[in-house]
Amino acid sequence: MGFANEFVGRLAELRLEHTFNPYADRCSVYDRPEAPTLRRDALVAVIDCALERGVDSLWVGEAPGHKGARRTGLAFTDDYALQAHGERWGVELRCPTIGTEKREHTEHTAKAVWGELRRIKERVFLWNAFPLHPHKPGDPLSNRSPRSKERQAGRELLSELIVALKPSLLVAIGGPANEATRKVAPEREVVKVRHPSHGGQREFKDAIRELYSRR
Repeated sequence: MGFANEFVGRLAELRLEHTFNPYADRCSVYDRPEAPTLRRDALVAVIDCALERGVDSLWVGEAPGHKGARRTGLAFTDDYALQAHGERWGVELRCPTIGTEKREHTEHTAKAVWGELRRIKERVFLWNAFPLHPHKPGDPLSNRSPRSKERQAGRELLSELIVALKPSLLVAIGGPANEATRKVAPEREVVKVRHPSHGGQREFKDAIRELYSRR
């Protein structure tokens, strides 16, 4: 078994209270019957391509949102960015969810990130410091910050991914992602940029464009 299959297999086995595991759990409202399998297959395919082609940059966020990676299994990627994510790595991805025609499922963070990625030719791999979707108790379609135990579990996976992919540049999107990335890669330079949510979209765009104009 290769790294991607082994990594995603362990990820699918991760169980923590008040979290949705996109690679094992199925949403009774929005997921297709085969959704967990589709998300596992998508992540395996993208990691395999990244290992084969090499990774220039690894962009790290905090955790999946309920409109983004919770649905697709790919960080910073909502239903509308899924095709672009697949095309970027040369793999065909099937959408695991229903209701994609509804604009209410657009994730603003995913839109901002992919708006900049379309300008960048480097091979950029996207990940979250905690890869499961943390939600409020009793409200699975909500978002919350990861707890200490969750952050620790995520850091272990992030560390493995950095070692395997060997990105030349680490970009932390937001403060929590910056803290996690610096903890697992203290010897590496980590570039912190503003998260595009909560009024940070312009600062995020400016920081990314300045960074990649120099590369």
